[in-house]
Amino acid sequence: MYNVKAYSAISATSPLASATIPRRNSTESDVQIEILFCGICHSDVHQVRNEWSNVMPTIYPIVPGHEIIGRVIKIGSAVTKCKPGDLAAVGCLVDSDGTCPQCKAGLEQFCPNLTLTFNGTDKHLGGVTYGGYSDSIVVDERFVLRVPFNLDLAGAAPLLCAGITTYSPMRHWGVTQGKKVGVVGLGGLGHMGVKIAHALGSHVVAFTTSPSKKEDALRLGADEVVVSRSPDEMHKHTGSFDFILDTISADHDINTYINLLRRDGNITLVGAPAKPLDISAFGLIMGRRSLSGSNIGGIAETQEMLDFCGEHNITADVEVIPIQKVNEAYERLLKSDVKYRFCIDMASLKSE
Repeated sequence: MYNVKAYSAISATSPLASATIPRRNSTESDVQIEILFCGICHSDVHQVRNEWSNVMPTIYPIVPGHEIIGRVIKIGSAVTKCKPGDLAAVGCLVDSDGTCPQCKAGLEQFCPNLTLTFNGTDKHLGGVTYGGYSDSIVVDERFVLRVPFNLDLAGAAPLLCAGITTYSPMRHWGVTQGKKVGVVGLGGLGHMGVKIAHALGSHVVAFTTSPSKKEDALRLGADEVVVSRSPDEMHKHTGSFDFILDTISADHDINTYINLLRRDGNITLVGAPAKPLDISAFGLIMGRRSLSGSNIGGIAETQEMLDFCGEHNITADVEVIPIQKVNEAYERLLKSDVKYRFCIDMASLKSE
């Protein structure tokens, strides 16, 4: 075991502050990674503040961060997929049982015995796992991902959550050349959804409540932008979408979007509203439409996403901050005061 610098919170009302945490010594199958950049996900805020206590209670102290880009500094004797000096990435998962039907299907995100990158059960040291707001991390090589060399590293970090969260349902529901795809919301998830849907060759329509975001949505790759508060603009698209990605975490009327689907069209939720949504059965029944949900992706699909983003030079739009501004970033994130993701330059931790 060795100690590293980190930023952690000791309670739901405490700010993140400098701390020291333990990391395990590498086993033969482990990769030790120096963390260069770590994205800030909205779920970091939820968990630091214990806002998901009913389904995922937070154990303190907590070190968030599951959008990790770094450089390999040490490998175990059995590691074959990377070597010291390589760029590497770690997403939301650091372990799973590897034997269940979900794991065998490459869907580790649905494993009943998965280990989350932070606030999961640490089977090596006991207690909980600590995430990427830290100097380094030790991860089984099965959960280490390759980073395309051409991608900006700070912009690549959010791909490990926002990227795969939007890519996975599009691949599952067959978003390809010529499909008409809607993306609801233009935040951290939504802006990645627009970029990826555009790269997949679809006709992309961005939905936003803010007319001021029209120009930016077009810059990101949208072919059309609809102000969702305008009934006339919404009505023009009735019954025409093959797929809609709903990234909204606030309460909203999902039935207006269901009615925009063509026959057999699908709308997938990747946002997580705190309150249950009211859904009219008739909107689904009359067009044999479907409503589904999705969260991240398996390891193979996450690597596929990274390679796809490397091929199309896709990264998140990020504002890079030092770790010392993380609490300020959390407050700004809650006000949607960022275009479109924060990313921490972990070199700033060395000054603590």
